[in-house]
Formats: sequence, C-alpha cells, structure tokens
Amino acid sequence: MSPSQEEKRTRSRGVFAISVAAQMVSMEIQNLRVYERRGLVAPDRTPGGSRLYSPDDIDRLHRVRELLAEGLNLAGIARVISLEDRVRVLEERLRRRG
Repeated sequence: MSPSQEEKRTRSRGVFAISVAAQMVSMEIQNLRVYERRGLVAPDRTPGGSRLYSPDDIDRLHRVRELLAEGLNLAGIARVISLEDRVRVLEERLRRRG
C-alpha cells in the first residue's frame, strides 16, 4: 500500500467518541446525531454500536458548521457536500490520467 493510500485509510478510520468529536468541532452531541440521520456524516460503529468519528468526519463536520454559518439549511448543505465530493472524485480521475 502506498503512503498516500495508507494516509487515506488512516484518515477515514473512526477513532473519536461522539463526545470528543462534538468538542473538536464545537457542536452539541445531539447535532452530530442529527447530521448522521441526514446523511451528512457517517461515523464508524463499535461492535456495541457506539459512534467513532474519523479525522475525515471531523473535517466534514467543520464544513457543515461553515455552511450553516453561511445560512444554508441542512438540505442545502447535503447538496453542496454531495457536489464537492463529486468534484473531488472527478479531479482524482483527471490526476490519474495526466
């Protein structure tokens, strides 16, 4: 596995409990649960069902907070994030070609 692949895998691995994640992004725990229900974030789960947030999840929650501050509602945020994800995929494909 290349170093960049290993880094991607590490960044996507859930390591932070919900209370720690909420503190890291200055949000209430209940908000994180709502964002998960709305599909804005998808934390890993322990065998017992506890949420584990990855560094990528933390970045996503920071982005949610930014978009909320700009006045978007959750539906708008979901659309923006979806489009940003799509752009990232397309840029990665272009990088591999060239």
